Amino acid sequence: MSKPKMFEKPVGLKDYLPAAAKKLRQIERQTLDCMGRWGYEQIVTPSMEYYDTVGVASSTSDQKLFKLLNNRGTTLVLRSDMTSPIARVAASLLRDAPLPLRLSYHANVFRSIEEEAGREAEFFQTGVELIGDASADADAEVVALAIASLKAAGIERFKIAVGHVGFLNGLFEETLQGQAEAQEELKACLLGRDYVGYRERLAALGLSGGVSEELEGILRLRGGQEICDQAMQLSRNETAQASIRHLCEMWDVLKAYGVCDHVLIDLTMIGDFSYYTGMTFEGYAADLGFPVVSGGRYDNLLGQFGRPAPATGFALKTTRLLELVGLEPDGDDSAVLIGYDEAGRREALIEAGRLRDSGNTVVTERIDDGLTHSSLLASAKPVVYKGKRYAEFLSYTGTLQEHTKGGDAT
Repeated sequence: MSKPKMFEKPVGLKDYLPAAAKKLRQIERQTLDCMGRWGYEQIVTPSMEYYDTVGVASSTSDQKLFKLLNNRGTTLVLRSDMTSPIARVAASLLRDAPLPLRLSYHANVFRSIEEEAGREAEFFQTGVELIGDASADADAEVVALAIASLKAAGIERFKIAVGHVGFLNGLFEETLQGQAEAQEELKACLLGRDYVGYRERLAALGLSGGVSEELEGILRLRGGQEICDQAMQLSRNETAQASIRHLCEMWDVLKAYGVCDHVLIDLTMIGDFSYYTGMTFEGYAADLGFPVVSGGRYDNLLGQFGRPAPATGFALKTTRLLELVGLEPDGDDSAVLIGYDEAGRREALIEAGRLRDSGNTVVTERIDDGLTHSSLLASAKPVVYKGKRYAEFLSYTGTLQEHTKGGDAT
């Protein structure tokens, strides 16, 4: 294997330059503040966990886990999601805390990938977990909070597709009883949104006309509350019917939140983690083909850590939101630039400290060229100096102490 080049990075990893880093932190602050106003408290967990605990419970396939050995030969993993680490904490350090728990986080997660364009091995997530409440109201709360969080991040045009794992499980139990392999193949097609493959696999099963038509009909089950009524007629299986009743209850709660314009029911939704046990959802922005948020109910996960409890939550794909909100021009239109020469240095740096203590962003630079000082003082706002923009320029040259809020100097 050839030696990496001096500036080469591992596949799937990226650098965030100042404008992107600033926007990423802004999204983080705005969404966490939004979650905090809903009563969710921040939690921070380690980047590395034991493979035999969090690694196994994460439901991320072994091929996608970054594994390493510590100095005792124990296998560790870089966290591949945040739900399993939080489940570990809820079952240990927070074991005696009363339920429900409302926890939020912002963290980087790691998943090993094939060398495919557009896939990232490290990315950021911002999300919540609501632990200890099995109700439809709890599921509706996390969906409504996901909507509020997307808006807080600056995303306005998006749709949340909500489904239920139990509906498909119940429908397949009724129509494909004893055909576990066929059920998994059909689920894999739905998970990958491969509807052509789904239809082809159905045709290959050689089912009776009525059953085949029924299973193909779920591809059309997308819309509002009317979808629940249609689905209730599609299957008499109790698991499927209970799932639809749960979605109907959720819809009523979401209606009370006033967010149904952003929500549609999609009964082909099954979630991309095997630990999901109930409601699942994904959110798609109008200008991006990838989901920007996903989540669902995972009532069995905490039992793996010795504290059985129902739970539901979601994760914003924070890194993807950067592609939607756009980056600001280089520089800070609210920052102050202070230029000084040797004689004015002390006064300039004292003033810079005073302004910073007052909450202002201040950049100081020694400028011995009096012509440059004059040019910046005479410019209209915003001041542009060495390619960066500033709201104000203060000049400290000798005893001269002047300032302006000027414009397009170069």
